[in-house]
Amino acid sequence: MSTPSPAAPGRGFLLVVLAALCWGTAGISGQVVAHRSDLGPLDIAWHRMAIGAAVLLLLHLATRSRRADRPQPVGRPGRGVAVRLALVGAGLAGYQLAYFAAVTTAGVSIATLVALGLAPLLIAVGATLLGHGRPDRTTLVALTAALAGLVLLVGISAGADSGTAVVLGALMAVGSALGYAVVTLAGAGVPAGVPVTLAGFAGGAVLLTPVALSMGLRSTTEPGTLAVLLYLGLVPSALAYALFFAGLKSVPGAVASIATLLEPLTATALATAFLGERLAPGALAGGLLVLAAVAGLYLRRMGDSNSRGVAPNPLSKRAP
Repeated sequence: MSTPSPAAPGRGFLLVVLAALCWGTAGISGQVVAHRSDLGPLDIAWHRMAIGAAVLLLLHLATRSRRADRPQPVGRPGRGVAVRLALVGAGLAGYQLAYFAAVTTAGVSIATLVALGLAPLLIAVGATLLGHGRPDRTTLVALTAALAGLVLLVGISAGADSGTAVVLGALMAVGSALGYAVVTLAGAGVPAGVPVTLAGFAGGAVLLTPVALSMGLRSTTEPGTLAVLLYLGLVPSALAYALFFAGLKSVPGAVASIATLLEPLTATALATAFLGERLAPGALAGGLLVLAAVAGLYLRRMGDSNSRGVAPNPLSKRAP
């Protein structure tokens, strides 16, 4: 395997950040669809997976001739790769369904903050249990700072509410975080050349289809709602996950999970601007702390890479 270029970690990190910003628009898009139609969380999740899979398949076929000139994996993927792809598909399906259910129950801000706030912890624990070693000191400091910021955001945002809706929404968001952790841990181990994003979305759509049909899958013909569904399948789905998995080739999963904390920050800002979900000053301080954690991690990683003259090996023991 060739040594990555010095810019690879920085470029990979930026790809993950762009993916997080795209993901941050998913919650508000789902809310718009729910408000403009009778589609429920399962319907929205299925449309997102199906549209994303169709777009990724078209892109895969369109670029097939370009890929023919590059080295390709020999033979079929091994059983371990197939299992990882199956886990990515299942994780994506579960993540989408639980996330949109949480959004419908507790709102965009709480659902996104809880789901993505718990994900780094679940990924770090999962990586340790899988024998990939403990996160380094820089990652632990950034994780602690980011989670402290999310505690402020979630605590202050949810503290003003009462009743079972917030509790149920938070529990659904926990399930979403678990699905996201599975996607990150399983997807990071898929070798280059395997269309992990396409396989994940196609597998997730296949898994959701019988469930959606048994529950009475609903669709819509309203142009505005259809446009939002297409956006949901294109930008925060096909594009964002392609960027994310490309970034994972040079960024360890634990680091990527911290960078994607920008997603709840983006979602909260959009919910504040367009859905009237207001943030208290303390919640804003928590958001700034998340940004500081991501920026500090990025600068430290770039400094380490430049000082050594080579990029960290993405397949090192620390990469889940």
